[in-house]
Amino acid sequence: MSSPVRGVLRWLVPAILPWLLVSCSDEGLQDLDAFMAEKRAAPGGRIEPIPTFEAYEAFAYSAATLRSPFDRPADIRQLAALSARAALQPDPSRPKQYLEGFTLDSLVMVGSLERSGQRWTLIKDPDGGIHRVQLGDFLGRDHGRIVGMGATFIAVIEIVSDGTDDGWVERPRTIELAGT
Repeated sequence: MSSPVRGVLRWLVPAILPWLLVSCSDEGLQDLDAFMAEKRAAPGGRIEPIPTFEAYEAFAYSAATLRSPFDRPADIRQLAALSARAALQPDPSRPKQYLEGFTLDSLVMVGSLERSGQRWTLIKDPDGGIHRVQLGDFLGRDHGRIVGMGATFIAVIEIVSDGTDDGWVERPRTIELAGT
């Protein structure tokens, strides 16, 4: 650098430096300080208390064993025409099988097996369990007995009340393979 430029810089830097430092001072913060003082002087807000909740009251559904309101009601005349046998009634002394604890509509056929001439059908219950059944096994809440099995269906005969005190009739039902 040449000496005249150095001389100017020696004189100019000390003159400009204080002006730069003064321009960075906090003169513009007075309005912010006034605003904060005003907010601090105002009374604090009131926090609402936590609301009280009522205790959950459990509901016991007592109609689980009755016919679903979404199923078509059984016509008594149709049921009576299905079976003319007067001595028809379910066997109360027969031990119940596991799948008799579920409605027939909630059971799903998921496949079939055959081994050494013995044929089984696979039934899925609402809990997700898979069960093997064969001809003569019982399932459903209405005393349903398996009377026929095909590759895509199970034929079931249920014994249902005809609406009288001791009257029973047979009702044919089918469970089809899921997805067909």
